[in-house]
Amino acid sequence: MGPGIVVLFSLFGVLNGNVVNQISIEQCCKDGRERGVDHQDCPSLPLISESTTCRIVQEQCCAVVLEDAVCTNGINMAKDQGNCDTLFTGATCEIKTTKMCCDCCLLGRSAQEQGLPCDPSLSLGHQCVLVYRACCDDGSSDVETKPLVPEKVDEGVTEKDPAILSNLCSNGLAQCEQVCVGNGTCTCFQGYKLKPNEKNCEDINECLLGASNCRVGERCINTLGSYRCQREVSCGTGYELTDSNNCKDIDECESGTHNCGPDFDCQNSQGSFRCRPKNQCGSGFIQDAQGSCIDINECLSQMEPCQFGQQCINTLGSFICQRNSISCGRGYHLNTEGNRCVDIDECKASDGACVGHVCVNLVGSFRCDCKAGFVFNSISRTCEDINECRHYPGRLCAHKCENAVGSYKCSCTQGFKLSGDGRNCDDLNECENNPCSQECANVYGSYQCYCRRGYQLSDMDGINCEDIDECALPTGGHICAYRCHNTPGSFHCSCPATGYTLSPNGRSCQDIDECVTGTHACSETQSCFNVQGGFRCLSFECPANYRQAGENRCERLLCDQSSECLASPLRITYYRLTFPTNLPAPTVVFRMSPSNHVAGDDIQVAIVGGNEGRFFSTQRVPAGGVMSVARPITDAQDFELSLEMRLLRHGVTSNHLAKVSVFVVQEQSKLPQNTVPQLYSLCQKDICRKKLCYFSRPRVERSDTIRCVKSCQPNDISCVLDPVHSVSHTVISLPTFREFNKPEEIVFLRTMSPAHSFPHISSDIVFDILEGNIQNTFDIVKRQENGMILGVVRQVKALIGPQQTVLKLAMNYVTSGVVSHRNLVNVHIFVSEFWF
Repeated sequence: MGPGIVVLFSLFGVLNGNVVNQISIEQCCKDGRERGVDHQDCPSLPLISESTTCRIVQEQCCAVVLEDAVCTNGINMAKDQGNCDTLFTGATCEIKTTKMCCDCCLLGRSAQEQGLPCDPSLSLGHQCVLVYRACCDDGSSDVETKPLVPEKVDEGVTEKDPAILSNLCSNGLAQCEQVCVGNGTCTCFQGYKLKPNEKNCEDINECLLGASNCRVGERCINTLGSYRCQREVSCGTGYELTDSNNCKDIDECESGTHNCGPDFDCQNSQGSFRCRPKNQCGSGFIQDAQGSCIDINECLSQMEPCQFGQQCINTLGSFICQRNSISCGRGYHLNTEGNRCVDIDECKASDGACVGHVCVNLVGSFRCDCKAGFVFNSISRTCEDINECRHYPGRLCAHKCENAVGSYKCSCTQGFKLSGDGRNCDDLNECENNPCSQECANVYGSYQCYCRRGYQLSDMDGINCEDIDECALPTGGHICAYRCHNTPGSFHCSCPATGYTLSPNGRSCQDIDECVTGTHACSETQSCFNVQGGFRCLSFECPANYRQAGENRCERLLCDQSSECLASPLRITYYRLTFPTNLPAPTVVFRMSPSNHVAGDDIQVAIVGGNEGRFFSTQRVPAGGVMSVARPITDAQDFELSLEMRLLRHGVTSNHLAKVSVFVVQEQSKLPQNTVPQLYSLCQKDICRKKLCYFSRPRVERSDTIRCVKSCQPNDISCVLDPVHSVSHTVISLPTFREFNKPEEIVFLRTMSPAHSFPHISSDIVFDILEGNIQNTFDIVKRQENGMILGVVRQVKALIGPQQTVLKLAMNYVTSGVVSHRNLVNVHIFVSEFWF
């Protein structure tokens, strides 16, 4: 049987407003079936009528034939091959239908082979269930069905033979499968229909055609030539389905399917049964499922078994009533009669159950309807404040949240103010209140004070501006040549009261040449000699027996051959020298030699007068002699030295005398004049170790430099050979420069050596940095100033503070390529993290 799903309505009326009169529905269906047999496209069949009803019937009847054919192919494949995977490689609707019918038929045949019922309990599709039953029922018969008519007729008989045509049914030539009527016409039994060959019959699926009379709740199941109705829902436990398709109670007691024990009698009930104990319990007891007698608690099972004011006490099989004393629980108290407990209205109490809130009385209790910001504590039965800040951290306020009774309030950190919404914070412009002494810059959440040029922000409060003492700054060590005077926001330099004038740059001091300007006080018979910071009035007269032979020379007159005259110098030459105090020793200051040199000359040079303090000494050099400073001259003073040179040439001795006027002037410090009290303690800490250490105090009141001068003990050879003559210490502090565009000069190393040495003497000063030059931040260059050699220490790279280092500098005095002696300067540098 090839099942198909077709819903046909008997449409003899009006469909879409069209009346069908010309062609009947049966003709439309017959045409559709014939075209389906020819495998035509059902949705696009040529119409035999303009009626919409005829078109629908024609298309659906065509589809039934195609679907039956497709499904029949699947069933045949299942029966013939027993496999459905051979030809199904596509995904068209026909292939899917063929495979579905093949698979469902295999399921039915498998159920028949396993002895399972042909009515599947699986939730398969309706068409699949029909195929399942058909293949299951078809496989149940092992007897081959023989055709009812012969397979073929005599080859000599033809349809044109009238005698044969009139007797086709009687002689079996019609080959009808079921019923043959007159003239060889085949018909089928009830529940079957003719196949398109009009000889064989196929089952009519009354379930598909809706021709069954199954009731609501029943499912139609097609059978060969008929159908049956089956309940969709089973009868359930304790019932069985009768042949009339009704549910009937199963008597478990009669059938013996109950599970009652030997001490119980079975009693049937609708859909179930009960086990009744054979032995009944007495009054006050109840039997359980096992037949045991259990005491009934009448105090709980009965409504007020005792009178009012009595207490029920259960006993085995009964109970007793006992008068009791009333004890009221929490929230109740005895009434005035003392016979029952009544509710206490806590809301009317004088102490107030819910202070400040709404009190609601309850039976045996009360509650508080708390105001906003409070929550009711059911244990303490009070309204407690809600700490919103703790419950909702970071969600209520932008900065700080402070809990309040019944509420909360927001506040802001310093530098902000509360905005209009009471929750967010806006930046507070502190500069509007002029918090700074000079300039103010507002920043987010704060402000920054800054100062005008010449002032710096106080480290104490960061608000007030303090005057920068440029004279005390480390970078101010070279601001003024002599003395620096601080003023509010600035400074000015000054020079000694006499002998100097301030240069146009406002910082350096220039010596006043009184001899040139005519401001000296020398008489007409005196000559004016300028010195640093002053002048000297000198008189020039040749002694007896001498005559003036030049501007500064006297020559001896002819002698009378007396020994005294012959022993006197041939010439007396007058020289004038000036240099500052603290000139390093030894420093050559004067050279004396014959005007011409002759081989074999014996020259002796000695100081014969004016050297009472032994500040000077002489030394023999090739072709002459030199006079040097033997030890530093710390105080300004004048010397009148007599330097004698004895020349032995060709056996003849001649004397020459040089009168040297030496004017030692006070050294002017180029370092800042502000004191650093800690420096004086350096000597007390024996920083100079075994050498004599003293604090150099120039005429100014304060100094920030310590000089340790070598002073050897007797027989201390190592000290004598040590080339270091002095060790100086100074302290400067540097800022962190915001912009570093060019080298910054920070320390000046002044020497008393002239820029051009004396003739025939090769001398120089070499400056060097020995230690402490972190990141090569500093260098030292040599220059000339006022005819003297000057070493300048510069900062050439930016240095970010805070940092500190000790820059060890060397001043090497070189004579003829050999270091004669050395002075060391230790510069203690402190770099601040602040900028100026």
